[in-house]
Amino acid sequence: MGDVSNSGLATLPSTDRPDVTARLRDALLAASFTADGLLELLGAPAYAALARSETVPALRATRGDTPLEVLVRLFLLQQPVPHARVAGVLPADACLETGWLVPAGSDEVAATVDVRPYGGPDGEDWFIVSDLGCAVGGSGGVRAGARRRGGDGPRPGGVGSREETVVLGVGGASTTLAGVTVRTPVGAALDIGTGSGIQALHAARHATRVTATDVNPRALHIAALTLALSGAPAADLRQGSLFQPIRDDERYDLIVSNPPFVISPGARLTYRDGGMGGDDLCRTLVQQAGARLNPGGFAQFLANWQHVEGEDWQDRLRAWVPGGCDAWIVQRGVQDVMQYAELWLRDSGDHRGDTAEYQARYDAWLDEFEARKVQGVGFGWITLRRTDAAEPSITVEEWPHPVEQPLGDTVLAHFERLAYLREHDDAALLAGHFRLAAEVVQEQVGLPGAEDPEYVVLRQNRGMRRATRVDTVGAGFAGVCDGTLSAGRILDAIAQLVGEDPVLLRDRTPAQIRLLVGQGFLEPAP
Repeated sequence: MGDVSNSGLATLPSTDRPDVTARLRDALLAASFTADGLLELLGAPAYAALARSETVPALRATRGDTPLEVLVRLFLLQQPVPHARVAGVLPADACLETGWLVPAGSDEVAATVDVRPYGGPDGEDWFIVSDLGCAVGGSGGVRAGARRRGGDGPRPGGVGSREETVVLGVGGASTTLAGVTVRTPVGAALDIGTGSGIQALHAARHATRVTATDVNPRALHIAALTLALSGAPAADLRQGSLFQPIRDDERYDLIVSNPPFVISPGARLTYRDGGMGGDDLCRTLVQQAGARLNPGGFAQFLANWQHVEGEDWQDRLRAWVPGGCDAWIVQRGVQDVMQYAELWLRDSGDHRGDTAEYQARYDAWLDEFEARKVQGVGFGWITLRRTDAAEPSITVEEWPHPVEQPLGDTVLAHFERLAYLREHDDAALLAGHFRLAAEVVQEQVGLPGAEDPEYVVLRQNRGMRRATRVDTVGAGFAGVCDGTLSAGRILDAIAQLVGEDPVLLRDRTPAQIRLLVGQGFLEPAP
């Protein structure tokens, strides 16, 4: 893959010189240009400020002349650095020859791309490549500067620029998807809309073969740089939209996508705007994924969806789920249409431009929502598992509360529990053995001094961190579950303690057991 250039954007480093990329990686590591090295150099406050796109603290912390300070100024802050100083840290002439650096003045050089250290889940030292100004903001960037994506919802992720093909670095949405992805060993993984390549990089740890697609050829080039500079195996890179680059006979064990999910009037910015009407891009992605999965395979996406007047949003999303797949859809939040429009107008820098143009774009956004009777936009994550079950299980829920990342194991366990519950009728459930999940606590709610609580709450301190209300029988049942006794025998003992008919208790309790198992408070014991 040769150099890629776009009007207004820097020409990218070559992907045809792996020897130079390997030398550059070695030099970066030798200078401790890593996530841990940056934290030690900058200190926690300046490091956190850098993640918020505020560069002044980092500039103040890198006034010295150590190799690490030179690299931070060069690759993270986009400051010109004397050639002689860079040559003492990097293979400068080779980097100039291959396009990682360009001359800047008579005796200085500058980076052509952002290079941001990124710590892998097992302590790997990775590097995420992106367009200038798109890993951190406020340091030049693409034309008017940049703002990086943060949080696990639709926060501003883009650039204060009109460059349609700009490629962003890693942000909160990217790390959220990486965290919720199931990480079991697989044969084939597919990353749709790879961008800077962060999902493909994660997948390379546990997939024998990784395919990454993007409609933007510049993104494919940058993804190749990210993988090479991180020391990861190369991916099969293909240009095209959604599943278009995938052959009809190709199937995958894992499909991931952080797609351009923004619901907007038009497709102005490739990295964020889907280019289809309303939430059709996310719907199409979900509906077409089932046929591309191997049995037992997972498809995991971030998405936005419309809340339409007169329509239940949960029913809307259930209709997206392809046949033969279990699904777990979690809405992390909702924004009204005005907040949503303002968010993405700021993302594209329109609020800093001509006032009349800004107002016209705002109007166009509201016109679009009004025509579609959209009252709000939800955001969250969607997970499919191909089970080919006759009666698939589809869970659509709202959970805006804090969760514990990474959640990949929690997601896997959720679907394993769904399969268990589907395969066990009430009689089999009562014959089964269960144990209380780790770090579940009980809270009793009632008036001070009362003999009995008004109700009991079980609360998780791991994973989804759920809380659910149970009756005294449910609380007692959960507290006894250690895998030793069957559920039926435990209920018989509880019936004797509370003076209740054991047959009636066995009849009415399976629904509560299913709830506790389904939400992860109880786990089937071997």
